[in-house]
Amino acid sequence: MSDIPHPRDNPDLLGHAPAEAALLEAWNSGRLAHAWLLCGPKGIGKATLAYRFARFVLAGGGEGGGLFGGAPESLEIRPDHPIFRRVASQGHADLVAVERGWTDDKKAKLRTEIVVEDVRGIGGFMSLTPAEGGWRVVIIDSADEMNRNAANAVLKILEEPPRNALMLLVSHSPGQLLPTIRSRCRRLMLQPLSDAAVADLLRHHRPELAAADIAALAKLAEGSIGKALALADEGGLDLYRDVLNLLNGLPRLDIPALHAFGDRVARPENDGAFHTVTELLVWWLARLVRAGGRQGRGMTEVVPGEAALISRLLAVASLEHWLEVWEKTTTLFARTEAVHLDRKQAVLGAFLSVERLARR
Repeated sequence: MSDIPHPRDNPDLLGHAPAEAALLEAWNSGRLAHAWLLCGPKGIGKATLAYRFARFVLAGGGEGGGLFGGAPESLEIRPDHPIFRRVASQGHADLVAVERGWTDDKKAKLRTEIVVEDVRGIGGFMSLTPAEGGWRVVIIDSADEMNRNAANAVLKILEEPPRNALMLLVSHSPGQLLPTIRSRCRRLMLQPLSDAAVADLLRHHRPELAAADIAALAKLAEGSIGKALALADEGGLDLYRDVLNLLNGLPRLDIPALHAFGDRVARPENDGAFHTVTELLVWWLARLVRAGGRQGRGMTEVVPGEAALISRLLAVASLEHWLEVWEKTTTLFARTEAVHLDRKQAVLGAFLSVERLARR
């Protein structure tokens, strides 16, 4: 199994040429915004782009101009470049990366949010003269994880940005950020990767996977290589097939098989499997609802027989009722996590709510 590089170590970015072009144009124009909000679904390469642009800026505009000199034509900095190596080793004096900190000195568990202590020093850092005479850069990954106090501290910096200081905020859900933070950043929206791009990256990082599994994972991931890799590592495709095998028995579920499945994924040592199953079931119900809204047009199967199953279920109950099941299932799994309800019962309850509607 190949190791997946951290965004600061990753020299490759696939599928985001328009976003790269927008950053390059802003740099070449001499009117670079002091703060950028890099938005888009989780796992598509936003943080990788942030570090790619940070290296470019810290190198003073890349490794030179075009073929005949002049403005740079690419954000690329080669892995053997000193700037790349120092960013990768977290040793560049003009770059600070803000992420969730550890809960204690043992560094056994990350906090659930970015707190004010994590961002308190970046105002002073950005106000200093750059150690290497160029720019100071701060990356916040992700801005969505800032609590209110941390967000207010960052807002104060954005209100009075220092010269030659750049802040790159990675955001999966920009609507959750303070409106005043959004208004002080230039927004750059990154689109989900194509299935072909996700498949190419899977072949590179998970060469042991069969071609059919790569194609199915690319569809499941919906443009997120991060999600595709997580599913591959958690056996997500096999779990998805298990979920559909159970659902294929509708309008009557195989109750012994459902109990066995619930026992398996609810074990404490199978924490990853439980989270994967709950996410996949909620995702599949949303997929059913979307298919109903489009009358089945444009739907592609992840595994064979899926389209027939969705068509059969949409024929026995209204779209409104399936939407209610999706909402109840989403709430059930969220409550199970929040107050530590019985995981097996949550899985059984979700499947049985689908069965009740399918038997109408």
